[in-house]
Amino acid sequence: MQETAPLLDVLIVGAGISGIGCAYHIQKKCPDLSYSIIEARSDLGGTWDLFKYPGIRSDSDLFTFGYEFKPWKEKKAIADGRSIKAYVEETAAENGIKEHIRFLTRVVDIDWQSDKHYWRVTLKSEESGQHEHIAARWIFNASGYYRYDKGYAPHFKGQSQFYGQIVHPQHWPEDLEYENKRVVVIGSGATAVTLVPALAKSASHVTMLQRTPSYVLPVPVDDPIAKHLRAWFSEDTAFKAARWFNIAKQRWVYAFCQRFPHRARKIIRSLNAKMLPEGYPVDIHFNPPYNPWEQRLCAVPGGDLFESISKGKASVATDTIDTFTETGIKLDSGQHIEADIIVTATGLNLLPLGGIVPKIDGEAVSLPECVTYKGMLLSGVPNFAIAVGYTASSWTLKIGLLCEHFTRLLNHMEEHGFTQCTPVADPNMETQPLLNFGAGYIQRSLEQLPRQGMQFPWSMSFNYAQDVKIFRKGRVDDPALKFE
Repeated sequence: MQETAPLLDVLIVGAGISGIGCAYHIQKKCPDLSYSIIEARSDLGGTWDLFKYPGIRSDSDLFTFGYEFKPWKEKKAIADGRSIKAYVEETAAENGIKEHIRFLTRVVDIDWQSDKHYWRVTLKSEESGQHEHIAARWIFNASGYYRYDKGYAPHFKGQSQFYGQIVHPQHWPEDLEYENKRVVVIGSGATAVTLVPALAKSASHVTMLQRTPSYVLPVPVDDPIAKHLRAWFSEDTAFKAARWFNIAKQRWVYAFCQRFPHRARKIIRSLNAKMLPEGYPVDIHFNPPYNPWEQRLCAVPGGDLFESISKGKASVATDTIDTFTETGIKLDSGQHIEADIIVTATGLNLLPLGGIVPKIDGEAVSLPECVTYKGMLLSGVPNFAIAVGYTASSWTLKIGLLCEHFTRLLNHMEEHGFTQCTPVADPNMETQPLLNFGAGYIQRSLEQLPRQGMQFPWSMSFNYAQDVKIFRKGRVDDPALKFE
């Protein structure tokens, strides 16, 4: 085992869109500080390097999902995975960030040394299996929130009987042949509504089998505001204006759905009905039992899902599964769906902090007992930042602001000679779940996550306009923080 390397100022865990964004802000706002990015995979991109299934795309527009400092120049607002990965790669290359990344290296242990005011980090090479120690003053965990090596795949009765292939989207085989095949996609979330129209282009037929419908919202393929602005203004000006317009639009749609859920439901139903064949049972297949934005709305660019259904290339079945059979799936209603391939788009497994369990002087931190400070630090844990974004808007809008505030905090500590910053919470503070969101993968894992308080600065804000004031202009020497 190698000895501890020279002390780093910031160790970033994960080279996805959040980790690359954090590196950019450190370089720009804290040019005298050293940093390194540790990435367990062989390439950068995170989610956009991992997922390879047909049609993979963002469920937020890239004017808000992308970086504020790097304009999104493509016409498509809802971008495919390959384009997003290329965008992240270009950002890293343009700013000299890639040379700071250690690929095929995993963080397996972090232990805060109270007497030395730094993290002792144990790394493992994914190639050789060898371990080494490095030291870092700060850790910024940008490893995402779900388990990379295993998606959520519940066991179905009779699964072993099925003669065809069973595939999970998180582990899509590159050589999977689905042309002229009958495909059943189990699920109704963003992955399912993306997969169905993509597969329907060459499969003989695709059935989206759902237990519970989701809200599906058709959106334009190209952003009409950006298209108009680009004709009159420079690329940068058009991007900034389109970004702010889309931020406002996201906030307005969310607020409208929260305040007028019944009207929002009617509007979405009307949009769905217009894009489906006359007499289609909209209220069976596109009528969720919950209100809009209690879970994320599924965006479908150009209404491609509805187009596949209208052309007869795809269909929806809303039912529960009795058993898999040799040739398909038997439903509780008695219906049998023939299939050559079954895709289990059943969701993700959450993995808090990428599986890293912080220790303080050798003692493991209990994450459920921690309260998040401004959604970015953990009570009782020194010099440790996490990346938690929005759930009702583009995830990365919040991450960008967190990174800016993080660099302000680093500079404050440098200016005053501080080496340690620890949020201190009242042990009797009333708390609530960190993510108040109805998605299954969140609800299954709430007990593993830190919690949030009821009031600022311990509560999570989901309002971008408020967060701009808090993270860009709000004080960093907060009384809730103990500096040493």
